[in-house]
Amino acid sequence: MSELTLTVMRLGFLAVLWLFVIVAVQVIRSDLFGTRVTQRGSRREAARPQQAARQAAPPQQRQQQPPSGGGRQRRGAPTKLVVSEGTLTGTTVALQGQTITLGRAHDSTIVLDDDYASSRHARIYPDRDGQWIVEDLGSTNGTYLDRSRLTTPTPVPLGASIRIGKTVIELRK
Repeated sequence: MSELTLTVMRLGFLAVLWLFVIVAVQVIRSDLFGTRVTQRGSRREAARPQQAARQAAPPQQRQQQPPSGGGRQRRGAPTKLVVSEGTLTGTTVALQGQTITLGRAHDSTIVLDDDYASSRHARIYPDRDGQWIVEDLGSTNGTYLDRSRLTTPTPVPLGASIRIGKTVIELRK
């Protein structure tokens, strides 16, 4: 083997070794200090520009634009997502037809500071019939709906518990 090949292999091995050390330090740091939670602005503030634009439109155009709230919810449909167990007990998220993501990632709708949660653990979203569906996103420790592990996207009945590690979430009226 030539001296150049041997030197390139040594440098490559050294680069891979340093990459491993850096990743290990980042994992240890996130385990010790947890994930960084960023404050989000109010959803009302985000809706104000849309309302102002709708009010500024002429009356003919106002009637043609659909309301931003989606459609009418059916009677008995859940209106909020409530964390009933875990570090975020009491946290409530209004269900407004948007997808709710759960996990350790800072951009999740509900950021879980739980050792058993993946960064992108699960999502809850509405289907066309107005039902809410929970889907595990390939997490390591799994997502449970009333003690059964999810393998496919599953409709969530009102009041059923969704467990992710030590956190329990319910859909309520």
